[in-house]
Amino acid sequence: MSRFSVVCALAAGLILPGEALAAPQSVSPDAASRAFALLGRDPARLDMLLRAMPKGADLHNHLAGAVYAESMLDWAARDGLCVSPVQGRILAGGCVAGGDGVRAADLSGRPDMRADMIDALSMRDFVPTASDRSGHDHFFATFARFMPAQAAHGGDMLAEAATHAAGDHVLYLELMISPQLGAAAGLGARHPLHDEAFAEADRAIGPDLPALVGAARQDVDAMEARMRAVLRCGTAQAAPGCGVTVRYLYQTIRTMPPAMVFPQLDFGYALVHADPRFVGVNIVAPEDDAVAMRDYGLHMRMFGWLAARDPGVKLSLHAGELAPGMVPPEGLRDHIRQAVEVAGARRIGHGVDILHEDDPDGLMAEMARRRVMVEINLTSNDVILGIAGAGHPFDAYRAAGVPVALSTDDEGVSRIDLTHEYARAATVYALDYAALRDLSRAGLEYAFVPGESLWRGVAPYRMVAACASVPTGAMPASGACHDFLAASARARLQWALEARLHDFETMMIREAGQGAGSARPKGYGPA
Repeated sequence: MSRFSVVCALAAGLILPGEALAAPQSVSPDAASRAFALLGRDPARLDMLLRAMPKGADLHNHLAGAVYAESMLDWAARDGLCVSPVQGRILAGGCVAGGDGVRAADLSGRPDMRADMIDALSMRDFVPTASDRSGHDHFFATFARFMPAQAAHGGDMLAEAATHAAGDHVLYLELMISPQLGAAAGLGARHPLHDEAFAEADRAIGPDLPALVGAARQDVDAMEARMRAVLRCGTAQAAPGCGVTVRYLYQTIRTMPPAMVFPQLDFGYALVHADPRFVGVNIVAPEDDAVAMRDYGLHMRMFGWLAARDPGVKLSLHAGELAPGMVPPEGLRDHIRQAVEVAGARRIGHGVDILHEDDPDGLMAEMARRRVMVEINLTSNDVILGIAGAGHPFDAYRAAGVPVALSTDDEGVSRIDLTHEYARAATVYALDYAALRDLSRAGLEYAFVPGESLWRGVAPYRMVAACASVPTGAMPASGACHDFLAASARARLQWALEARLHDFETMMIREAGQGAGSARPKGYGPA
């Protein structure tokens, strides 16, 4: 296989890093950076190169928004559902005589109508209208429009998300899901929350939680079984998605009344305790919603009470997904700070309005000191908030030493993947290979995976003594590094990422001709 063919095959996922090359035992960081700079000069080649680059994790990914509209229209056709081109939505039942519905199965013969439906169910070719006034409004409206197609396809959705991750060479995926959400929220109707009597509400709700936890676990069991069937996991024909490690954050909805929000949170904590596949809790829905804004401080105090009771449950909280003009100026001043200081969040989702917070430099210094990581969603922040380029705080976080990692948010709705986010970061912020590699490592460093980290320091990344002198590759068969990795799921994933990065860097150096002293690589244009 030629060098250029290796790059193409890596990018296409036809071979995996670790299978591609018989790599030397060590790679010069400077040589890897020079090779990346040379190979990535052409924007088209840069995308291919970044697709092949191993990426540690996608930590901010809503399963409901991860699926592309084409898949949902196909499921609607298979399930005998109808679509309404006038409303731009998938309908819950069959077509009604005299209505505006069209059988989803008939869209295959009506390509223009199918294209319009894809636009309605995603951000593709979005143009503001009287009903969809902004990217924000259109984005959040899509979920109600496509939800009927997802009802019976959780496993298919999971299979698609894992497939996308594998295509991006992602090792680990944390998906936000909400099994038994309606039942959990409904506990608030039977057990009202009186003011902020959280302990009293918790005692009232407690007896109902085990049955809901059991039902949620069964839901996830069924979803994962369907995913394994779709991807043929465990067979000789297993798809690459089978190799992605998937875990879940229980996502709660912030736009409901407080009495319905607290039992969701309580249930999420119970689920994390009962099922190791659930590694944390989040809170979602538009942050600028009137109820979300009114109750934001209350929600953070709910989290704070639960965190005091169960400090081991990890939180990644949507906070600061706001822009000037969306809410009054005072609404931009303290959401991230409350998530960090009141709720005890380990990670912040979005964090876009950080520079509008009171004392932003002090807050970022605190986040850097506490190692509170920010999940950066560049495309999502652009299409929803209109915040991009120099107006985005990505560089401000990095300059302040706040940990950051790239994620997709809702890749199906936004029509992107994680490679797209890496390419966007590389081009807009002129990131070199070392910075991109740190973003990849940060995904696993701040993932909610149990166990000690492979790294004793992250600025720069420095490996623990037990493994520092062990050649990168397969897990050692014995010795101190073997024992360290065997005791830590996190470190094993990190070790696997380092092996893949090693092979990727070796491929780049060979392709760029660095080892042979060549002035320019084959297939990448003139020097």
